[in-house]
Formats: sequence, structure tokens, C-alpha cells
Amino acid sequence: MPDLLAALAGLGLGLSLIVAIGAQNAFVLRQGLLRRHVGVVVLVCALSDVVLIAAGVAGAGAVVEGRPVLLDVVRYAGAAFLATYGVLAARRALRREALTPLGGALPTSLAATVTTALALTWLNPHVYLDTVVLLGSIAQSHPGRECWFAAGAALGSILWFTILGYGAALLRPVFARPGAWRVLDAAIAVVMLALAASLVVQAA
Repeated sequence: MPDLLAALAGLGLGLSLIVAIGAQNAFVLRQGLLRRHVGVVVLVCALSDVVLIAAGVAGAGAVVEGRPVLLDVVRYAGAAFLATYGVLAARRALRREALTPLGGALPTSLAATVTTALALTWLNPHVYLDTVVLLGSIAQSHPGRECWFAAGAALGSILWFTILGYGAALLRPVFARPGAWRVLDAAIAVVMLALAASLVVQAA
């Protein structure tokens, strides 16, 4: 029973950290709606989270906390990437092509999709602060059962990305209306640009 409680604690914390809207979730949602490389995107995001969770529970959080310069580098790189992605989303929302439900653009390559998914995950400093530092620290409150806690948190990430990526298909009737894509891209642009601005402010 204590092992199960530790796993459930990890599951609950993992979900609470990952469910909030953010750059990564917005990207997974859009790929799911487009049915474009969904399995690969889900796999990349889930495996990345599993690696970060394992690193945090193994003690990498202390290393990250002890190197603020490393976090600053990640913050600026992440801000630049998010700002670029936000501008592109804003352009999609403003251009007439965005009125086409499936975007009207050429299909995104698998390599570009994987690169974007990796960048949205690994260039986000909040990932290190939340998943590695916070989750890793709380895992220590379950002495002897850290692995169970990590397993629960990892399961939460896998479930969430799978539901978000493949569950997005349920929203396709809504996005059959052309204007819905403009609203989605506008929302993504706002989220990306706001996150980029917050990273710059935090690093200043």
C-alpha cells in the first residue's frame, strides 16, 4: 500500500504540473487536430518527461539549482524559440490561408516536427524547475519509494500526452469551422509570446 500511495502522489503531482496550458501542450494539441505525426509527437514529449522525471528523482535537481548561469542560457534560448513560434502562429491567424481547416500549408516534415517537439520541451526552463527540481525534491519525501513516485509521475505524463494528442480528434467537428483555426492559432501566439516575455523578465 505505501508503494501505491507514493505512485499515486507522483501521478497527481505530475499531472498538476503538466496539464496547465503551455507551449508544449499547445503544439501537441495542434498536431493532434491536424493528425500529423501524432504518435511521434506524443512519444517524444512523453519520453522527454520520463527522462527529466528520472533525472530529478536521481538528484539532478540539486545540480540545476547550483548552476544559475545554465538556467539563464536556457531561458534566453527558450525565449527566442517561443517568440519565433509565436510570431509564426500569429501570421497563420492573420493570413487568409488560416481559414482552411487543415492549414492550407505544405505538410510539415517528420524531422521538423520532432525538432519542434524537442525544442519546446528541452528549451523550456520551467521544465527543469518544475519537473527536475520541484518533482525531484518532493520525491525525497517518500524515502525508499522514490522509484514508485517517479513511476507515477511518468505514467501521468504518458497518459496526458496520449489523451491530448489522440483525444484532439474529438474536437475536429469544432475545427471543421475555418474560423476556429484562426482562434486557435491566435491563442497559441498569445501563449507563446507571453511565455517568451516572462522568460526574458525572469532572466533580467
